This record gives sequence, structure tokens and C-alpha cells, in this order.
Amino acid sequence: MTTQSVDPADRKLWLAAIKPPMYSVAIMPMVVGSAIAYAETSQFDGGIFALFVMAAVLILAWENLSNDVFDAETGIDVNKAHSVVNLTRNRRLVFALANLCLGLGIAGIVAIALTQQDPTVLAIILLCCGLGYLYQGPPFRLGYQGLGEVLCFLSFGPLAMGAAYYSQTQSWSWGSQMAGAMVGLTTTLVLFCSHFHQVADDLAAGKRSPIVRLGTERGAALVPMVCVVFFAIAALGILLRIFPIWTALVFLSALSAWRLTRHVTRFHDQPDRVFNAKFFAIGFHCWSGLLLTLGFWLGAYGG
Repeated sequence: MTTQSVDPADRKLWLAAIKPPMYSVAIMPMVVGSAIAYAETSQFDGGIFALFVMAAVLILAWENLSNDVFDAETGIDVNKAHSVVNLTRNRRLVFALANLCLGLGIAGIVAIALTQQDPTVLAIILLCCGLGYLYQGPPFRLGYQGLGEVLCFLSFGPLAMGAAYYSQTQSWSWGSQMAGAMVGLTTTLVLFCSHFHQVADDLAAGKRSPIVRLGTERGAALVPMVCVVFFAIAALGILLRIFPIWTALVFLSALSAWRLTRHVTRFHDQPDRVFNAKFFAIGFHCWSGLLLTLGFWLGAYGG
């Protein structure tokens, strides 16, 4: 396979390659987890929070860049004009930048661990990085076996949320883990929806993504089910008084969930129309996370 010709000077391609909206998946667990920590314990360290957010963004940059490198090796990105490797035509440079981002991100987490004299957060983040490598890196490439969504849920959901909460409180809570499951689900939807438009390329490269295994129609039918589970967890948290009543604000994000569901249901088998489904999923992810955060902050003041 030969990589399609791309214009390295195309700003739109670079913007698509850098994927600024995607970094919300790294930031949101920190934001929601810290809000829960404040609501439950009245503890919030702005310095720790800022350092953790920067580290999370750098680690996600490593994952995105190294994913482009590893996908270039398999040829799955042959038609992906906004691959950083295709734009730079320098796989070694991209891999070096990826590892630099990882090193700086881990250094930030080490700084938190040293400040708190507690290695717990570092251990959790190293586990997340390990899961990230299992997803994309050789010889594992578990994402090619259709297991990427499971790894994504764990890394960006309960584990990341637990780390964010622990970094503020040096303790654990059921509330943070329930909210972690919610954020994990919306993050997983982002990855899941990114497969709809690339079934042909996935098949050609031997990638058995969930959409390849299920087909686009059955895959689209799963999206509303995941949204229902998300809101069911929110309702359960409120009914059990694990979440403050203010977190009912998260139900306002049902509009974003509906837009996502409608989009993939209508266009699941039309690659040129469904390609932006992941951005609908990011919208749901962001709105639900922000509303959940607001609910916990208001709960800290209003009961």
C-alpha cells in the first residue's frame, strides 16, 4: 500500500491531525474527579490540579502520536491524510516527539507523587499508560482485536477518575468511581464512533474493530443503549444520595446524546456522512462532564 499524497502546508489537515477537541478526554476526568473531591471533602489543591491536567494532556499527546506511528507500520492509515506521520513523512521524528511527551507527562505525575510522598497516583497513571500501549503498540495491538473500547473505558474512566480524586484527597470514594464509569462510557463512545467511517480500511489492515465485528447497523444500535446506561448510573447515584441532587443537571446533556444517536442511526453506512460522528460523541462527552462537574460544585455549597 502507498500513502496518499498530502499537502504538509494544509492548516486544516494539521488541525485535524492535532485533534484539539479530543484532549477533553484527558482533561474531563481531572475536572470531574477534582469537583467530586471538593464536594465530598472540601479539599482542592489548585497546583496539583493544574499539574495533573498538563501531565494528562501530554500523556494523551503521546498516545495520539504513537498511535499514528504504529498505524503507519500496519498501513491502516494509508488513506488518512491527517495522520501526523503522513504529514511530516518522518516516522522517527513523530515517535521521538511522542516519547518526549510521555516523559514530560510522567515527570509531572512523579512531581505530584514526590510532593505528596505517596506513589499511588503514579502507579495508577503508569497502569493507564500500560493499557494505552496494549491498545496500540506491538506486539499486542489489542485495539486491532476489538478490545480498544474496553481499555479506553478503564483508562479514561474509573482509573483516571480514581487518580484525580486521590490526588486531591489521598483516599477513595464510591461517588468518584460511579462518576468514573459515566465519564468512561462517554469517552468510549468517542472511540467507538470513530470506527464507523473506516470499515474498509480496518478490514484491509486486519483490524477487527467493534464496528467491523458487529456491522454498522448493529453498532449504531448500541450507541443509544450506552447513553441509557450513562443516565441510569446518574439516576442511581442521585437516588442513593451518593451524588448531590444538583448533579441532575447532567440530564440536560440528553440533547447531545440524542443528536449523536440520530446522527449515527441515519448515516451509519455512509462513510462520507458519518465520519464526524466522533465529534458528536465529543460534544456529549464535554457537555455531560461539565454539567456533572457543575452539579458537584453546586452540591458542595448547596447540599
